[in-house]
Amino acid sequence: MPGTKIVLTQGEDPDPAPFLFVSAEIKKKIAEKKYDPKRSCYVPHPEEKFMEGLIQETNGGKVKVQLLNGETHEFKQELVTQVNPPKYDCCEDMSNLTYLNDASVLFNLKQRYVERLIYTYSGLFCIAVNPYKRFPIYTMRTVGLYRTKRRNEVPPHIFAIAEGAYHAMCMKSKNQSILITGESGAGKTENTKKVITYFAFVGSSAPAKKQAAVVDTGAKKKASLEDQVVQTNPVMEAFGNAKTVRNDNSSRFGKFIRVWFNNMGRMAGGDIETYLLEKSRVTYQSPCERSYHIFYFLCTHKVDLHEVCLLSDNIYDYPCVSMGKVTVESIDDAEEMMIMDEAFDILGFTHEEKFDVYKVSASCMIFSKLEYQGMGEVASPKNLDGGTILNDLLGFANSGEEIYDRFINPKFKVGTEWVNKTQNVNSVVVATGSIIKNIFGRLFRYLVDMCNSTLLDPTMKKVNFIGVLDIAGFEIFEFNTFEQLCINFVNEKLQQFFNHHMFVLEQEEYMREGIQWVSVDFGMDLAACIELFEKPMGVLPILEEETIYPKASDQTFEMKLKAQHLGKHNNFVKACSKTDKDAHFAVVHYAGTVSYNVTGWLDKNRDPVNDTVVDLLKKCAKCKLVCEIYADHPGQTKEEEDLPPPGHRRGKKRVVVKSKTAAKMANFKTVCSYFRDQLNNLINMLMTTEPSFIRCIVPNNVKTPGLVDPFLVMHQLTCNGVLEGIRICRKGFPNRVIYLDFRTRYAILAPKEAHKAMKMVKRPVTEEKKNIAATHAVMDKIQLVGDKFQYGHTKIFFRAGILGLMEELRDDRVNDLVAMLQGAIRAYYARRIYKKLWDHKMGLLVAQRTIRNYMIGKKWLWWTLWLALKPGLKSGRFEEFKTDLANKTLYAQEHLEEVIKEKEDAEKKHARLIVEVDEIRVSLAGGTNAKQDLLDKIAKLDDIRGGLQKEIQILNQRIAAENENIENLNEALKKTESNQSSLGREMRECESRLAQVQDEKADKDAQIKQMKEECLHQEELINKLNKEKKTICESKLKEEEQIQSYEDKCNHLNKLKIRLEKSLDEVEDSWEREKKHKGDIEKMKRQVEGNLKLTQETVVDLERNKIELGQVLQRKEKENSSLMGKIEDEQTLGGKLNTQIKELQARLEELDEELEAERQARARADKGRGTLRRELDELNEKLEETGSNTAAQIALNTRREEELAKLKMELDEANITHESTLAMLRQKHNASISEMGEQIDQLNKQKAKVEKERNGVALELEEVQNQLANDQNERSSLEKQGKMIQQQIYDNQGRLEELQRALHEADGSKRKLTVENCDLVHQFEEAERNAAQFSKDRTSLTTQLEDAKRLADAETRERINLLGKMRNLQHELEVMKEHLDEEYDAKQEVERQLSKAFADIQLWKTRYETEGVARAEEIERDKAKVAGRLAEAEDTIQSLQEKIASLEKAKARAKAELDDLTSECERHNTNATIIEKRGRNFDKVVNEWRLKAEDLQNEITASQTECRNFSSEYFRIKSANEEILEHLDTVKRENKNLAEEIKDLLDQLGEGGRSMHELDKSRRKLEVEKEELQTGLEEAEAALEQEENKVLRAQLEMSQVRQEIDRRIQEKEEEFEHSRKNHQRALDSMQASLEAEARAKEEALRIKKKYESDINEMEIALDHANKAHSEAKKAIKRTHMQLSDVNAAIEEERKIKNEVLEQLGLTERKANAMGGELEESKALLEAAIRGQRQVEQELIDTREQVSDMNGSNTSLTNAKRKLENDIHQMQADLDNMLASCKNSEEKAKKAMVDAGRLADELRSEQDHAAAQEKAARTTEVSLSEMQKKAEEASFAMARGAAQMPAKLEARARDIELELNRTIQQTDEVHKNITKGERRVKELIFQQEENKKNQDRITDLVEKLQQKIKSYKKQIEEAEEIAAINLAKYRKAQQDFEEAEERSKLCEANIQKYRSTRGASMTPGPV
Repeated sequence: MPGTKIVLTQGEDPDPAPFLFVSAEIKKKIAEKKYDPKRSCYVPHPEEKFMEGLIQETNGGKVKVQLLNGETHEFKQELVTQVNPPKYDCCEDMSNLTYLNDASVLFNLKQRYVERLIYTYSGLFCIAVNPYKRFPIYTMRTVGLYRTKRRNEVPPHIFAIAEGAYHAMCMKSKNQSILITGESGAGKTENTKKVITYFAFVGSSAPAKKQAAVVDTGAKKKASLEDQVVQTNPVMEAFGNAKTVRNDNSSRFGKFIRVWFNNMGRMAGGDIETYLLEKSRVTYQSPCERSYHIFYFLCTHKVDLHEVCLLSDNIYDYPCVSMGKVTVESIDDAEEMMIMDEAFDILGFTHEEKFDVYKVSASCMIFSKLEYQGMGEVASPKNLDGGTILNDLLGFANSGEEIYDRFINPKFKVGTEWVNKTQNVNSVVVATGSIIKNIFGRLFRYLVDMCNSTLLDPTMKKVNFIGVLDIAGFEIFEFNTFEQLCINFVNEKLQQFFNHHMFVLEQEEYMREGIQWVSVDFGMDLAACIELFEKPMGVLPILEEETIYPKASDQTFEMKLKAQHLGKHNNFVKACSKTDKDAHFAVVHYAGTVSYNVTGWLDKNRDPVNDTVVDLLKKCAKCKLVCEIYADHPGQTKEEEDLPPPGHRRGKKRVVVKSKTAAKMANFKTVCSYFRDQLNNLINMLMTTEPSFIRCIVPNNVKTPGLVDPFLVMHQLTCNGVLEGIRICRKGFPNRVIYLDFRTRYAILAPKEAHKAMKMVKRPVTEEKKNIAATHAVMDKIQLVGDKFQYGHTKIFFRAGILGLMEELRDDRVNDLVAMLQGAIRAYYARRIYKKLWDHKMGLLVAQRTIRNYMIGKKWLWWTLWLALKPGLKSGRFEEFKTDLANKTLYAQEHLEEVIKEKEDAEKKHARLIVEVDEIRVSLAGGTNAKQDLLDKIAKLDDIRGGLQKEIQILNQRIAAENENIENLNEALKKTESNQSSLGREMRECESRLAQVQDEKADKDAQIKQMKEECLHQEELINKLNKEKKTICESKLKEEEQIQSYEDKCNHLNKLKIRLEKSLDEVEDSWEREKKHKGDIEKMKRQVEGNLKLTQETVVDLERNKIELGQVLQRKEKENSSLMGKIEDEQTLGGKLNTQIKELQARLEELDEELEAERQARARADKGRGTLRRELDELNEKLEETGSNTAAQIALNTRREEELAKLKMELDEANITHESTLAMLRQKHNASISEMGEQIDQLNKQKAKVEKERNGVALELEEVQNQLANDQNERSSLEKQGKMIQQQIYDNQGRLEELQRALHEADGSKRKLTVENCDLVHQFEEAERNAAQFSKDRTSLTTQLEDAKRLADAETRERINLLGKMRNLQHELEVMKEHLDEEYDAKQEVERQLSKAFADIQLWKTRYETEGVARAEEIERDKAKVAGRLAEAEDTIQSLQEKIASLEKAKARAKAELDDLTSECERHNTNATIIEKRGRNFDKVVNEWRLKAEDLQNEITASQTECRNFSSEYFRIKSANEEILEHLDTVKRENKNLAEEIKDLLDQLGEGGRSMHELDKSRRKLEVEKEELQTGLEEAEAALEQEENKVLRAQLEMSQVRQEIDRRIQEKEEEFEHSRKNHQRALDSMQASLEAEARAKEEALRIKKKYESDINEMEIALDHANKAHSEAKKAIKRTHMQLSDVNAAIEEERKIKNEVLEQLGLTERKANAMGGELEESKALLEAAIRGQRQVEQELIDTREQVSDMNGSNTSLTNAKRKLENDIHQMQADLDNMLASCKNSEEKAKKAMVDAGRLADELRSEQDHAAAQEKAARTTEVSLSEMQKKAEEASFAMARGAAQMPAKLEARARDIELELNRTIQQTDEVHKNITKGERRVKELIFQQEENKKNQDRITDLVEKLQQKIKSYKKQIEEAEEIAAINLAKYRKAQQDFEEAEERSKLCEANIQKYRSTRGASMTPGPV
């Protein structure tokens, strides 16, 4: 299997950065992308799903867009979505996108996937896209990159999720979970393996094991726990993974892997839970798929299994695993076999266990070799090879034939005997497949258990775990069945879990940042679909119910589902699948609508197994594992095993526990129920963890890297819930920016305002405050409307899309600035060009002027003279002289040293020459010989001297020039020296400043030392507190020992419970003895019991149907309650009008029906005429064939022609009679129309009155409903407030932890400080506040101790009460025993009645119908009551035991805490004397915060008790509501029965008066039930009066309680004012002496005690008030329910009245119809006398008319029902009636026209008949025979017609009598209705008063909550001050570092200056 063998390191790991980080090339490509914030958009595309384009224009609701490919299309406005700015491209977290739409999500994922970035965040999700390629991102180098890093510090990766879970587990000591879902082939299994490998490395127990090594197969030493955890993957994948169409290594089961860690974060073990193994894959695979890998591994024989498992080398020898593919390219079966075998060894499987697993796997393959043959219902083995091999492998029998026999002839238990039933071939094949699947499933479960047992290390302590859930995602296939339903249901639950978790995190973030946010639990969005599955009568419960029934089938299951949910539940709809046309229903999931096919669901749910074969397999001798996996299966036991053991206390009575009945049914667990239990356990376990979510995505179906199928990806994003999570983000504030980032990016929008706001920040000034002020200034200038953004404490929050708007504004601002800069640059260049052109112009002017002057001066002599003199003037060459002088000075400076050297040489020569001259003079004086020579020499010397003097002169000139130069340089040097002196002064000033800074530094160092000493002192205090904490832990251990003693007491109480159960068993034994006495009587009763059973079954079925119909009625009534109320009011007031309207409609419809009947008669006459024509044609053909044979035929023809003539005459007469009846009908119709017009005018007048009254009643009803809604809203708000208070408590605890962390950080940062500014004083105050916080914790512990004491006292009182209740229950048990004896006597009386029943069976049956059933139900109720009381007694005993244990634990804990706290108080008192003034100040602050905390704690406990009271009252009201609903159901059932009987009566009336006796009987029943209903109404009125009295009492109690609460609240406010004054006094006396502080402390203690007593009293008063409030609510609810009952009764009475009125109209219409039938029958009799065949036809027509009349009657009843449903549209109905009247007039006119047309047709037919008379004479013979038959029929009809009028008249009289009775009953109903309305008004008035009282109480509660909020605000302010001081501290540190840097720069500058100064001050040569 790919990736099974995981090696973390092999050589040097490659760089993973290109696959994790967005490179610079990608960023450059993104920056070059074209983007227009106002025009760029996404639009739908048929190939790419979405495509980017630019908006060209917008016309109304249409948008014209130009796509990137150049095409232009028009789209609807709602289909065009916005594009995110380029800065969000390749975004790592898609929840940060400013435009959260589907196209943006898809584009971001696609862009990252193309750039080989496969991991992306989406809020809480980590989306992993399958790369279809190996990337080096799972190496040890990558692990090191993510180790100890936070999620936001590294790019998205699955290791970041794993590291976050591991870090959270270590820090919070809370269990973690990682949920990995996705479709097949998405990479779930691979990601799971990577996560497990990461945990194995991180949690490695051996420190040296930092690099994984390949385990030596020959090594026998025990493998480490990490290796075992990793090596579970090969085993689980071999037995649970298979090849599918999409994936070569697809996990066909879900798994939850728990990795356990100890308290040091080291791995301590692991375990695996599996879900929904696909067992059907063992016996069937599609052509492109493969079964589980293990079967193909075994056939490789890499481990030799020829002899052990008896397997061949050919996989095709085993049909069940060779249906599809047998090899997979990406999997080396031989290598994977070795890896799996090695994994078994590492996991600690023994050699025998491992080969037993191989044997069982091979047996699954060999089972498929069993072959059968046969015809009909008998099967036989085709050959015995498979059975023989199987027997040799497992050793279950002497021969292999036994297994065939068990399959073909299984045993079944019938009664008390075992019977063999022969199976056909199909049944045997199905049974073989089920055995194979069952064996493999049990083997898989065994492997999971073995892996779990090996992974658990008992020597290591397991503290926390991290669970990894690998389960299939949401599935929508072409054919969806039971497996898809289960998987989709799991994903519904997981999505609900995610929504709830995400909602909680968002809420915590908003609460932390102080965002105003209304809580919305998005987890409730999926509640409807989940309820459809798991609530009673949902899909899964109905499947369970149908599975239990043996006669149930897929069709009954489908019908039951549709009857229960179709049209009633919004998530249950008709099947709408395009791929599966046979789908039966569909469910609307969060990810889409899925159509399911229920074929085979019941069998899959039952998972049947042949117990006979299982019994044989349990006898296997050669494979112990088969016996082990079937150890929990009962098999088929023998008869001896059914007998009870000897000495059983029940004697000879057999305890029937058969294998297939009691034992199996007792443990009967279907697949669905097992799955639901697993799912519930999984969800409950996940709710206790902190989850992380990973969603795996399949990018394409062709397994190509870098290719994205957008439609497939969007489908998976929908199914995985990613888009659902984005939907939740969009409803909140998805975009959030830190204030610093916001200021740096968006301050450009309002730079002046931001700068001004930053300057206006109040002290203490921090960077955070500046950032917040600048952010406010920017947002104030932008002026966004509504709640588009909100300010948090550290961030600013934006709605979806607002950040994009900010980016647009910023882009606009940047564009403006760039345009302005471009304009300035362009202006500069334009000015420059302009200046150049201007200079050019001016130069031309100057040149022209000079040329002009030159031409003038050329002729001017003075000018020429001046030009001649000018070159010799110095004034014109001043610049030349200046430059020459500068050059000379430079030359002199450069050659100064050379000149000085030449000067020195010349001086030396001069000195030497002088010496020589002196020597010569001496020599001259001494002698004269060389005089001439000397004179010559002298001459030469003179010459030389002259030359030298000339040279000296030249040198002197040079020296003079150099001296001048030196003087100039000295002057310059003086200037530089003056500058140097000034610089020296500045340097000295800098040095003095530096000295000051150093002094200040020394001072700050001293202050830091002092602060360090104080911090050490604070640390010592913290250490002391930690020691006290240790003592508390020791006391906890003592308390646990006491808990153990209390558990022993609980065990003692359990023993008492067992004794009671034994006494209960004895009572049951006595009951059985009584049953024995009844044995003889039961023999006599068997015949009657047979009938009883039948009737009971029918009653049960009827009751079940009643329950179902009742539920349906409840839903419908809830939906239509508002509409029906209005309709009922209009019905009562407009009943008479409706009856008149209905009568008129009936008359009109009767006239229409008569017209239609006449038309039908004409049509029939036409048909008869046509038949005669056809007969005549036939006769003519016969005549042509036979010819003119005899004269007799001619005579017959003449007779027939005469008869035809007679028939024509009769037809004419009939037409005349019909025309006369039509004229009469027209007259009646006109008269009725005139009457209807008058009645309509009256109706319009009455309707106006009715509408006024209806509006008044509707307003009253709306007020009542609004009051109810307000009450419910108040209750929900109170519950929400309770939850908010609990959440605030958790937040406060979190803040305490954060403050502690901040303290540690501050201590660490203090060590690094060297200089600190004046803000250190504020930091010192911060330290004091932290110490106060610790003391506050200590005081909170004291308050908790006192609360525990009070709870212990209350629990002791409750314990005493509960003991009294237990004694009462024991007494009730004794009473129930006596009641059982009485029941025994009563049953003896019943037996005597049974002896009498044999005398008269009919009398018994009637008596049974009236009395027996009721009596039996009473007995069953008594039994149920006894069982319920026993159960309640047991529950109370258990609850008492638990409460006793908890009370004693709390008491011991309280004692230990009290001792510890007393010792702590003494220690702190001694410390307080040492600490002196600082300690006293701390105590002051401690007392203040302690008082505040006590107030907060007391009010929190009060709110919690109030919430508990509300919840208890809610349950009480709910139970009362359920009782009233049950009563309402019974009344509705009775009303329904009445309605059904009325319908039956109507049907009997419609049958033509054939059952007058049944009509009278039903009428009598109706009267009886009417009387019962009236008595029920009277009882309801009496109950209403009682409830009114209760309400009055409740109002009195409420007034008293309200006065008491007002008094208590006033006292508490006075006390709060007094405490505030004391606090102020304490603050003023902070500088007072020790004695004053001691007195203040004593005063505070005394006030504290007083407060505690007052708070206790207030809590008691609040409890009483809450109870009174709940009782008042209960009374209100009762009155509402009674009101609804009265309304329901009124509604039923109105329905009955309307039905009676309908019955009256029916009877009148039927009487009229009967009159018409009489007239028609007379006409038919006359016609029968005239003709033969026409009479028969007319008789048939009359009968058809009667049936048509009945059909029209039924259609009219349906139309009336529709009219009743549309009564609220009375005006429209009246208009329709007027229109119908006009239509009837038009119909009458049309009827006249039709009559004339028919007369014309008659005349034409008569002419045609005359033409055919000659041909008709030949039919006289046949007509004569028909004439005889017609005469006989006419005589019979005459007799019947003579009797019909008398019957109809009698029937009309009875109907009139019934009419009078119904009118009287309706008058009585009207009277009852007026009484009910009067009663409703009284109840509404009472409800208003109750609402006022409730409003007052809610006001009081709100005041208390406001005080709580004020205290919380004070705490938050203190926390903000602490945060500000921290910021100041950090700012001071930054300032100090900046000062150090400045000082270093100054020193460097000084050094540089000194060096330059020294170089310049060195003297040069003179």
